[in-house]
Amino acid sequence: MEVKPVGSDHPAEAPRLRRPLTAVLVIGPSMAPTLRHGDSVLVRPGGRPIRPGDVVVAVFRTRPDLLVVKRAVRQQDGGWWLRGDNDLVTDDSRAYGVADVRARVVARYWPRPGRVRRRRL
Repeated sequence: MEVKPVGSDHPAEAPRLRRPLTAVLVIGPSMAPTLRHGDSVLVRPGGRPIRPGDVVVAVFRTRPDLLVVKRAVRQQDGGWWLRGDNDLVTDDSRAYGVADVRARVVARYWPRPGRVRRRRL
């Protein structure tokens, strides 16, 4: 599942995620039902350490041009192993390997406002 800053016509690049909160648009089905195509979420770079089960924005080391939203599973090789919530879509660490986390998703603000909760794995 790809993400891009709200109001942008291009996929996001990691340096754009430096503000305390950044709005991003979710593109694709890999995080359904937690997040759906067209959802807008707020992400926070920094803050508390990432824990397994957090929904994060990251860049796969093998796909540095692609910013994605996935669920953190475990730390591996100095990065994170990520999975989508939709097991039918495999565009996650199963296909691309370890990723570097850029931010944590804290809330969905449109179209169904609410917190994006950490899930026990």
